Amino acid sequence: MNNNKMEIATLANGCFWCSEAIFSRLKGVKSVLPGYSGGQVENPTYDQVCGGRTGHAEAAQIEFDPKVISFEKLLDVFWHTHDPTTLNRQGNDIGTQYRSAIFYHDEKQKEIAEKSKREIENKGVYKSPIVTEISPFRNFCVAEDYHKNYYEQHQDAPYCKFVIDPKIHKLLKQYGNVLKDEYS
Repeated sequence: MNNNKMEIATLANGCFWCSEAIFSRLKGVKSVLPGYSGGQVENPTYDQVCGGRTGHAEAAQIEFDPKVISFEKLLDVFWHTHDPTTLNRQGNDIGTQYRSAIFYHDEKQKEIAEKSKREIENKGVYKSPIVTEISPFRNFCVAEDYHKNYYEQHQDAPYCKFVIDPKIHKLLKQYGNVLKDEYS
């Protein structure tokens, strides 16, 4: 039995630049790829996804070590670093490609996702109902190269300053104990 078994989580919480910047900072996360998931078009382009007719959401595919960080903890970060109550929208990013979604890879992830959603709703963290979709994983297409490590390469860009930076600051404040050493 392989004791170093990595797992995959596929999460959509708005712009994948934000998702990648957030999840790549967590201990136990080996890699985060920005891409497209949940749609019916094979190998879509960014322009096609932005057109809103592919069914895809901007998503992050996260490879993680469950011995270091659990799927539950990834979901905890997921719930607290975006607004899961706005349908097809995160801030000024509007469209089905910005929807909140958990694309589960197996029944265990489905059960954990549904339980996590119920718990966050029951805690009353959000005043409005959570609209996050919990759906079976069907596909993932890696985004074009210029989307990879976008935040790290463009920290002075207005979008990074006004949209991603606040999420990173919230992550640092709320999840300092699960951040990789270079970010804590």
